[in-house]
Amino acid sequence: MANEPRRVTLEDYSSSSVPYFFTSNACPEVQAQNITYPHSLIQLIQNNLFHGLPNEDPCAHLATYIEICNTIRLAGVPEDVVRLSLFSFSLSREAKRWLHSFKGNGLKTWEEVVEKFLKKYFPESKMTEGKTSISSFHQFPKESLSEALERFHGLLRKTPAHGFSEPIQLNIFTDWLRSQSKQLLDAFAGGKIKLKSPKEAIELIENMAASDHAILHDRAHIPTKRSLLELTSQDALLAQNKLLSKQLEALTETLSKLPTQLHSGQSSPSFVLQVAGCVICGGAHDSGCCISTEETTHEVNYMGNQPRSNFNAGGYSGFQHG
Repeated sequence: MANEPRRVTLEDYSSSSVPYFFTSNACPEVQAQNITYPHSLIQLIQNNLFHGLPNEDPCAHLATYIEICNTIRLAGVPEDVVRLSLFSFSLSREAKRWLHSFKGNGLKTWEEVVEKFLKKYFPESKMTEGKTSISSFHQFPKESLSEALERFHGLLRKTPAHGFSEPIQLNIFTDWLRSQSKQLLDAFAGGKIKLKSPKEAIELIENMAASDHAILHDRAHIPTKRSLLELTSQDALLAQNKLLSKQLEALTETLSKLPTQLHSGQSSPSFVLQVAGCVICGGAHDSGCCISTEETTHEVNYMGNQPRSNFNAGGYSGFQHG
């Protein structure tokens, strides 16, 4: 009969069929007739590739990817369509194979892609770890208020689905500040900051953190006056070289004047050793050590009348000529 369904055989089932879809992401219908993405946009996306490695941050990848996609606006094309269409360009290696494992055109919305992506690469274990890091936050001993606030915001960004409301976040941050920071924050608030509304508390904390950051920046750029003991080895070497240069200049100047002094007959002053004379006789000896003239005459005559002896006579045992 004409209304009977077509009989399908095993041969029909075994015949190869061409798939209708080769990509997992669906292409939603838009009002624009033609969609053309700039090549520079795709290059920016591919500079932020996610490979699916354990040390990669999937939340940071999504944040950067969305930021890049927001740089373009196409008439008649919603932003989620742009993100859905270009997301595969931001993946590589294992992550790309994961995306292609879904049924063709199976991912129809951007929200569905984000949900499955985070479920794969940001599982519950990482979520629990991120929540623990936020709830156990505390200010480090040498950490300023601005540095602590920046680090706390980093923990929140790392786990965007932490589930902590804004008032709970403020309580966690203020409760685990150092006592000195708490006192300064209360003084800045004109009382206890706990008595402020969440909006007022956020504004006070951010203003104080900005002032704290400015003070730290100014201190870091104040030139310090170094003492002699704080001179570096290079400074000491330069000072020594400068002193040697001055001494060399003085010596050169002295030597240059020497030929002129010699030509003019100038002599350098000499020092004469003065020997005190005898006050009795005026001789060149100490006082009281005078020798009479008569005794001196007798000694001279006696020495002159002695007979001369041969050098070889007597007991001198020298070589004999013979």
